[in-house]
Amino acid sequence: MLISDAFAQAAAAAPAQSEESLMTLIPLFGIFIIFYFLLLRPQAKRAKEQKQMVESLQRGDEIITNGGVLGLILNVSESYVIVEIAPTIEITLLKSSVQTLLPKGTLKSIEPKGGKSHKNKAIKPTSVADNLKAEESSETASNKDDETEKK
Repeated sequence: MLISDAFAQAAAAAPAQSEESLMTLIPLFGIFIIFYFLLLRPQAKRAKEQKQMVESLQRGDEIITNGGVLGLILNVSESYVIVEIAPTIEITLLKSSVQTLLPKGTLKSIEPKGGKSHKNKAIKPTSVADNLKAEESSETASNKDDETEKK
């Protein structure tokens, strides 16, 4: 008699334990689903769009590289592009280093209003003494100009 009671208790407790273990896994599945929709799916979508953009590059497109360099594509090969970043300066880049495809005419809209490109002037390092000498010479020149105007 004791043995049959023990079997009856074990058989009744087994289904309750399986339901409890299933209930503890539901939050885990919920977290995985949230993780998928908030992180994995958008990242895969962005990677797919970037790959399509890189494959569709063609001559005349205006781009921004990963380093922030703006330029115009002159030539496209299988894995490289030749980009003009200034009127006489061309660089060769990997296609994968292209970050953004700009709308046509963007580079012209950001050029200086004068239409001339900036020319880098060599700037000599100056000291405080050089600055003071330059100020004194300009003051003496302006004083001489004032004296000649008075006469």
